[in-house]
Amino acid sequence: MKPLIEKLPLSQNNSFVANIHTTPNFEVPWHQHIEYELILFIRGEGHSYIGNYVGNFIVDDIYFLGSNLPHTFQKDNPDLVTSAIVIHFNENFWGDTFLNLPECKQINNLLKTSLRGLYIEGKTKIALGNLIKRLVDATGFERILLLMECLQLMENNQEYTTLSTQEVREFNPKNKERIDKIFQFTITNFQEVIKIEEVAKHAQMSVPAFCNYFKKSTKKTYIDFLNEIRVGYICKQLVDTTKTIESICYESGFNTIANFNKQFKKVKQTTPSKYRKQFLDRVIS
Repeated sequence: MKPLIEKLPLSQNNSFVANIHTTPNFEVPWHQHIEYELILFIRGEGHSYIGNYVGNFIVDDIYFLGSNLPHTFQKDNPDLVTSAIVIHFNENFWGDTFLNLPECKQINNLLKTSLRGLYIEGKTKIALGNLIKRLVDATGFERILLLMECLQLMENNQEYTTLSTQEVREFNPKNKERIDKIFQFTITNFQEVIKIEEVAKHAQMSVPAFCNYFKKSTKKTYIDFLNEIRVGYICKQLVDTTKTIESICYESGFNTIANFNKQFKKVKQTTPSKYRKQFLDRVIS
């Protein structure tokens, strides 16, 4: 199974793409593409998987993803409608020499940093969201000006968090097919009990070879990756539902309360009950 490689649906009148993607066109599996991606969520919520980062997304969240950074955004449940404004642009869409200009040094720094995946925060998030919304309907040279303004805003303010610690490499079917298959398998089955032997068999590797391969590819163990996916799901359940912590524990794939609490605290530096209480306190205040 080769990972999905997206290609820009360019027209003769556009050098880069800025479109609104809504369910069912929003749903894309684990994939990567050479184009940079700036994405603003305008409807729905769910889980974000970017490189070896696992988290959640809600309306108004903005991510800036570098070239060839594998990712997927999965909505909370099959019936949920999710929508996002997605901008795709190639590094040289403005020509082969533009980024070599001395005035573009800061933009080059931003593009390099985006290879880890950026989550935009603070006042920049609000201002950037407005620019992205304008860009969707813009025409002609205004499109390029607005995109450059988006990049300048992110670089000047630097109100962002870098997400993935995984090294980004150009797509290579021989090297990438296996890890992408593992990621998609995990994202699909994390609520079940997954044994190392099972996922190693799925990857057609021995257990020791699989463990070494995954750690080398992602800079973390498979169990850590699996638990991060589960904790991301748990966080949504804690704040969006009134389910008991015990029921959430077993629903998320853990088989004991003790391990559930231990792994949650390892990822979030707090307990599930305190996490829920902190959220409720913020809502009340």
